[in-house]
Amino acid sequence: MASAHAVSRTDSTHQRLLDFARTALLKIFITPYATVCELYCGAGAYVDKWDEAHIGHYIGIDPSASAIDENRELVEGQRRIYTADFHVLDPSLVNLGSQLQEKADQVNVVCCLEHLPFCFENEERGRMLFKNVASVLAPGGYFFGITPDSSTIWAKYQKNVEAYHNRSSSLKPSVFPNCIRSENYLITFEVEEEKFPFFGKKYQLKLPNETSAETHCLVHFPSLLRLARDAGLDYIEIQNLPDFYDDNRPQLAGLLSSFGPNLLDGRGRLLPRSYDILGLYSTFVFQKPDPDILPTLMTPVVLKNHNLEEGDWNETAMVEDEIVEPLTAIPPSLGKISEQKGILGPGPADLRFPEAL
Repeated sequence: MASAHAVSRTDSTHQRLLDFARTALLKIFITPYATVCELYCGAGAYVDKWDEAHIGHYIGIDPSASAIDENRELVEGQRRIYTADFHVLDPSLVNLGSQLQEKADQVNVVCCLEHLPFCFENEERGRMLFKNVASVLAPGGYFFGITPDSSTIWAKYQKNVEAYHNRSSSLKPSVFPNCIRSENYLITFEVEEEKFPFFGKKYQLKLPNETSAETHCLVHFPSLLRLARDAGLDYIEIQNLPDFYDDNRPQLAGLLSSFGPNLLDGRGRLLPRSYDILGLYSTFVFQKPDPDILPTLMTPVVLKNHNLEEGDWNETAMVEDEIVEPLTAIPPSLGKISEQKGILGPGPADLRFPEAL
């Protein structure tokens, strides 16, 4: 059966930029001899990356049997330097405990490079995904990947809605902005609404010269943090990709240049088109705490009644070992949660309706 998450691999600017971002993350987090688990691995798009990183063992998980077969053939047919095993299942629907019992608490890195949004169709799927990640990660191990930046996308959508309300007297009652249009993409929401639901907010992304659109779900970042914390994972970072590139430009400019022309200017800065496309996506990084070392950065506690307004979220205290610290206790290098681009979900305050959450 064909994978429901199949993505066509083209040489488009959009695909080259995403491949760059994924490659950069792999170079940062994958170490020699590591055990790596890739969720929604597909047909093996990153097989060569595992060779380059000199990993020790690879675990590929995907709901498509045909994709797993292709991936296994790429690995076993080329006599890779690492061992591998594969599992046909959906990690957001099936408990991995019985399938990977021998790998419990032994995986150094879990990555989800493409399909995290599918796990946000409902809360149960997201909770199962994080439960599975936490069950296989070794203490100190990382869970990372790339996901559409719900903050940026929702802010652009709300800007359209705001413009509609400002001009509503001159428009027909049936006219309602349900899309975000750019020369680089078209985003259309399935349901026209001004509020950001925590789960199941679907949209279609259509790229230039593509005949069909991809369906995604917005990932509500506060809910993402809550599910991760409930599973015992510490939040490390969520960062919009242009910011990720700019913060690491000396190290990443050469790598991005290798993905083709017309992505950077002569000084290594993102061209407007590259900035526009990368701005739709964010990195995410979580870590399983290691009791034998100093604790990682504290993560925000979301109360049981997690339907919070922005002000409530910003004022949520940090809790660790029953010591309550104000939010400003986070190290200056990370900055306040409220100042981090993409962390709140509904976008910048100046583009947000009071009832957005």
